[in-house]
Amino acid sequence: MPRSVNSVASRNRRKKILKQAKGYFGRRKNVYTVAKNAVEKAMQYAYRDRKNNKRNFRSLWIQRINAGARQYGMSYSQFMGKVKANNIELNRKVLADLAMNNPEAFKAIVEKVK
Repeated sequence: MPRSVNSVASRNRRKKILKQAKGYFGRRKNVYTVAKNAVEKAMQYAYRDRKNNKRNFRSLWIQRINAGARQYGMSYSQFMGKVKANNIELNRKVLADLAMNNPEAFKAIVEKVK
């Protein structure tokens, strides 16, 4: 009896990888062995950068809050310390958005904590 290999599953597995490599340059997009390495590396980067993205956004929010607070003569750390002391439960994302897009509301928060 001839050896039975599941070529349908093998082909689908290869097609799945090549589909993920769509848009890559050179042999990375159409040679399975090269594409497999490229896709695996890309997935590692994607996993790592989902974490880094959160760090980057937090750092951006801190810069925006700092810039907004300094207009009223406070540093970021003084401002956040007073926000916590006054039990204002707004997170950095919201505070940064207010500092950027709604300066009047941010000014009201600064006046309240001073």
